[in-house]
Amino acid sequence: MFLNTIISVRISCGRFVNNVTQHVSVTYIGSRNISGKTMRVKAPAPKPAPWPYKTNRYTMLHRFFDRTSARLDENSKLIVVEGPVAAGKSKFAQELADELEMLYFPEANLDMIFTNEYGYDLKQLDPQLPETCRSFDLLQYTVKYSQYIDALAHILSTGQGVVLDRCVYSDFVFAEAMCSKGYISREVRSLYYELRKNSIGELLRPHLVIYLDVPVNKCLENIQKRNISYEKNSPDISYSAELLVYDWSHEGEVEVIVEDIERINFNRYDEQDPKFVDWRYSREEMFAYLRNKYSDGKNFLMTYLNVPRFNIPELLIEAEDAKLALEIYDNAPGNEYAPGYNSSMGDTSILFKSKLPLRETLPVIERRAR
Repeated sequence: MFLNTIISVRISCGRFVNNVTQHVSVTYIGSRNISGKTMRVKAPAPKPAPWPYKTNRYTMLHRFFDRTSARLDENSKLIVVEGPVAAGKSKFAQELADELEMLYFPEANLDMIFTNEYGYDLKQLDPQLPETCRSFDLLQYTVKYSQYIDALAHILSTGQGVVLDRCVYSDFVFAEAMCSKGYISREVRSLYYELRKNSIGELLRPHLVIYLDVPVNKCLENIQKRNISYEKNSPDISYSAELLVYDWSHEGEVEVIVEDIERINFNRYDEQDPKFVDWRYSREEMFAYLRNKYSDGKNFLMTYLNVPRFNIPELLIEAEDAKLALEIYDNAPGNEYAPGYNSSMGDTSILFKSKLPLRETLPVIERRAR
């Protein structure tokens, strides 16, 4: 079991054995079934162009002229692919996103926050840093939380669905595993759950989770083949989402799973049912509020992770060490000034620029093998 909520499970393993006022009423996301491009009978209905949420604010004035619901269709969904390490999730998620014409988000990883806008890997600086300031895996929850906010902002601002390779809701299993093996202390585990409790309620849960189940022996075999060091040594979501589980010992066909997805009626639940409750709204202003929250309000949402705990020695940094680390990071290539203002990295027309980046959007990059 993964995730800490409760849902009904649909098992499909056997298939692989062989201009408006703010009070206008709208139809919530999920009124029609998801459709793949292969079997789609007719082209999707035209909708407004994607909103550039990474660079433009969605203000109160925009809410009257740019309806969020006008962009949302049957494929404006959040799908998460889960499963054991080396189960083939990344390949499957990419193929699924392509078939459903959704945006693929690779598994959230520390490279996303330690790679700056110019592609420089800040982990290269670890040998120069005091030991207490080096990159560490407690940030894994932070990067997954940040990526999930980006996914929600993308769906609500563009109408395009998103396929995530793992997500923030299942991250706790890694904290539990590391604690049980002694890699982190019980105090660090306690802080992890405090961060989680303080932040995860701000998110909208996914529409669909697809779990690729692979036996332990097969996982170990795949891990050895991949030869990635961190893998070698290193609840149930159906209360609020649909869950499909597949035996992925031998990779199946994405088209078959798409057929299963197309059969799911995301509109069969009444107002009292907890399924998809995060996405069921009847007023346009709620969609506008959520869109603004995740696109323009990301920096504020990240402050929910600022939980001070001074009783965990291994997470405390001496002031002198912190000062040294900041100096090293600030002098790294591309970090001297804000993105777009570094002439040494090729930025031009700096004298005519006056705006800073609106939000910190994580780069869409796969984890580097080390």
